[in-house]
Amino acid sequence: MNIYPIESGNFKLDGGAMFGVVPKTIWQRTNPADADNRIDVAARCLLIEHQNRLILIDTGMGDKQSDTFFGYYHLWGNHSLLGSIRAHGFSEDEITDVILTHLHFDHCGGAIKWNKDRTGYEPTFKNARYWSNEKHWNWAIHPNDREKASFLSENLIPIQESEQLNFLKIDQEGLIQSTPFGFEVLVVDGHTEKQLLPLIDYKGHKLLYTADLIPTLGHIPVPYIMGYDTRPLLSLTEKKNILALAQNENWLLFFEHDAHHELCSLKETAKGVRSDKIITFNSL
Repeated sequence: MNIYPIESGNFKLDGGAMFGVVPKTIWQRTNPADADNRIDVAARCLLIEHQNRLILIDTGMGDKQSDTFFGYYHLWGNHSLLGSIRAHGFSEDEITDVILTHLHFDHCGGAIKWNKDRTGYEPTFKNARYWSNEKHWNWAIHPNDREKASFLSENLIPIQESEQLNFLKIDQEGLIQSTPFGFEVLVVDGHTEKQLLPLIDYKGHKLLYTADLIPTLGHIPVPYIMGYDTRPLLSLTEKKNILALAQNENWLLFFEHDAHHELCSLKETAKGVRSDKIITFNSL
């Protein structure tokens, strides 16, 4: 198995929204804000080369939205989804599977693009199967008022219409689920219904793709919960349990939204589980 971090683009989000009830005087120590209270955010995806599969986890925002839309998120840097895939020696047509941890636009927007004459949309990865789970898909297709602005129909309906949509079977027997990809996923419900967190064996390590359960290194302390979460108290319980498991079993955390840190190990402290060593893929 080979794994490649895919940098699909950087943007900024309000620091208060990203840290919920945690005071700015505390969260800005790890995630410094600009003059408008915005912090740096990444949309870091993961490309897994395993046996006869080339599997992409999440796709970032994509580039099909309007300038007005992107203006809310203050894009910065030169990264792009396809540019990063190609920089690792692959093309979009080689992707066999796209796993979407959940369907908020900053995780699935790159899965769909404009067609050639910009009259409609089409899958970015024409040879891939797109994977969600049925409960989350139905949650996104019929969104609640709190999440409606994050579930964009132009990101979802074209996947369904392409007939490339597949569902991972999620049972109710425990947190960790098997998949057909050679790794497991954890299923959590605090941020949104049935978010998937891949757990991957790689070079003697277990890597947990933390998605929006622990978006940045600064979110490791258990009470540091995003204001975007639909069930924050459930997020707190899920995070506490997963961090304890990760620390006990020496997992590494892979951060999707930390613009400056890819991975870290964990340690137990008097204040609870905290980050230990900051790690890059090149050092694994």
